[in-house]
Amino acid sequence: MLALSLQHSREGREAYASSSVRISFSRAPFGRAFSGALAARAVAVRVVAWLLLCKAAGLTWAPATALTAASTDAGIRATCSEIILRQDVLKRGFHRDLVIKVKFGESIQDLQTCRLLIKHYIPAGLFVDPYELASLQERNITEAVIISENYNIEAPSYLSKEAEILIYAREDSQCIDCYQAFLPVHYRYHRPQSKDGETFIVVNNPDLLMYCDQELPILKCWAQSEVAAPCALKNKDICKWNNMKYTSVYKNVTLRVPVGLTIHTPLVCSVTLLITMLCATLILVAIFQFAHFSL
Repeated sequence: MLALSLQHSREGREAYASSSVRISFSRAPFGRAFSGALAARAVAVRVVAWLLLCKAAGLTWAPATALTAASTDAGIRATCSEIILRQDVLKRGFHRDLVIKVKFGESIQDLQTCRLLIKHYIPAGLFVDPYELASLQERNITEAVIISENYNIEAPSYLSKEAEILIYAREDSQCIDCYQAFLPVHYRYHRPQSKDGETFIVVNNPDLLMYCDQELPILKCWAQSEVAAPCALKNKDICKWNNMKYTSVYKNVTLRVPVGLTIHTPLVCSVTLLITMLCATLILVAIFQFAHFSL
């Protein structure tokens, strides 16, 4: 009886062992599939993280042709001659001369076939006299035209707007591959200040437009966009000028303008009225003393 029970217990243990082995073997493929899914998910998370990082850093995947074109453009620009622009305001007082000089870094072949046009934005604190421009053009001193509409030269600075001026540059006889433009400017009347007896006018650098009869390498180097403008001052034809990128000697030109103080307003008004009355009285006395009236 004891032997029979031992035999049954041994068979039960073997059956249990065999069943446990079978169960473990049946679960093994599920474990491998589960771990594989976790690994694939981890790889996907890493890829998404790298893509988000590249996007945040501003990196893009550019094709090889785009990279080649960019390197080619950089190589062309490296061999281009630099364009240098210098702007100065000459003379003293309220009537000044704006002089702009353009210098090409190296001698450029066939540059004589090109024309330069300065598109300037005159600030509200200055004005350009169109009658003076017409007189200068007749004497062949400068070529400039005001293209802003309803341009008022009598308005004070606080009632004026920025004006657009086109100046056709000429070759500088004292410099090789240089151009020069000239424009007379005048100060407008400014408001009196409460504290400082002066105000400032900032003259920014102009746009440099270039037109050539033939395609030159410098146009491929520094041309940024095309601008429609008259081909010449006395020509109504419209040409497509290239807006050129250049290096400026000065960031801008700042002019200092003396103005009155508001604290002096009563004194100025009183003295002005007194002088006006005195002059009017003297005129009346002269009329009655020297005039001959016939009844």
